Amino acid sequence: MGKKAKKASGIAKASMRKLDKASLPPPPVPVEEELGSAKILDQPTIKGDGFKVLDTEGYDDGGVADLSLLIDLEDNVQRRKRGENEYFRALQADLLPRAVKGPMGQMSRREQKVSLAQLLFSEADDSEDKGPSEVYVEQVDGGEDQATMNQRAKRLQAAKAALRMSLMLREAACASLSLSELCKRKLTFSGKQGAEEALRCADKALEIAGPGFWDGDDVAIEAEDNPVQDPKFEKNATTPGLANPSVLKLLPLRVSQLCQRSALLQRGNALAAMGNEEEAIKSYESVFPLVENEPRCARIDWERHSLFVNIGNSHSRNGDYEAANAQYTLAEKLGQDHIDGGNVKDGKGMIVCAKRARAFALKRAGKIDEAKKLLKEVLDQQMADAAEEEKKKAEEAAAAEKAAIESK
Repeated sequence: MGKKAKKASGIAKASMRKLDKASLPPPPVPVEEELGSAKILDQPTIKGDGFKVLDTEGYDDGGVADLSLLIDLEDNVQRRKRGENEYFRALQADLLPRAVKGPMGQMSRREQKVSLAQLLFSEADDSEDKGPSEVYVEQVDGGEDQATMNQRAKRLQAAKAALRMSLMLREAACASLSLSELCKRKLTFSGKQGAEEALRCADKALEIAGPGFWDGDDVAIEAEDNPVQDPKFEKNATTPGLANPSVLKLLPLRVSQLCQRSALLQRGNALAAMGNEEEAIKSYESVFPLVENEPRCARIDWERHSLFVNIGNSHSRNGDYEAANAQYTLAEKLGQDHIDGGNVKDGKGMIVCAKRARAFALKRAGKIDEAKKLLKEVLDQQMADAAEEEKKKAEEAAAAEKAAIESK
């Protein structure tokens, strides 16, 4: 036991260190009750039917709760690990992992996590991969203009910055997602030439998300400008993965599954870029069990749709049009379900994407006339949808203007 303070200054310091338990927020819910976005809402958070869940009552939250699980803004894992008293003492004494130097040094741990979320998940309006589809398309042909390459380089650096921040904050889920994003953005920046590096990132993302162990130093290499492994480097995998039994006492299995879903899809894309179509198909197919029990909402069905189209494209590149067409039909069916179920915009988008992929598969199969006919259908549909969207916006603007006039 230490000595009790006698002077007024010492008593004041001691009182500042003492926790007022009445002021503490409620403890985290039990791990098994953290369901993320798997929990269906009674009412939509945003007006409209875009978040309606098919085949049942309720609405999807757009992935907001999953994002909260992955970023862990409330530090639920740290609180469970340390205990409430120890956690809040460490928070009060600024002993929790965070950046203490540089431009972010004045930001709290929570504020730094918000910045990390923005690095990982925010999309600029001019971003090439803006949108829900994760269909792999070769984007590097040597004819890109400098502005496009600068934008791609900027997004690649943002993913590396996110990985560095994730490791510094000791947020394993964010590190896994950062590696998946690095895989995706390396393919966009370097194309087939960067496929091996992209695959390495996806494999490391899966290590973090899995039941085994991973090495932070091995992961940190991917955040460097020239990520070359020292031949003398000895891997020391001692950090438990997100699906490790010791970690599952602190956070739900869903976190691991969300990271695996992202990593496996991007891994399939990297394998496809390398021309290893059979392994790519296996990687894509391994995602389906992870989304089997997810709600039938547009957000998740876009993920399923991307998998079907990617598998179809791999079959097409392998010269098997029939197998490819079967996958495009499944992807189209998802879109039709949403058109019939009320989410018309996403449904139309899925159908157009599947038809476009089928058209290119027809071309590869030598069925040129059929490919041209289908591509014309796609273009006509896109023009009609764009005109309908413009008309809708004009009607909404006119209605808003009329309401503003009437309110004066």
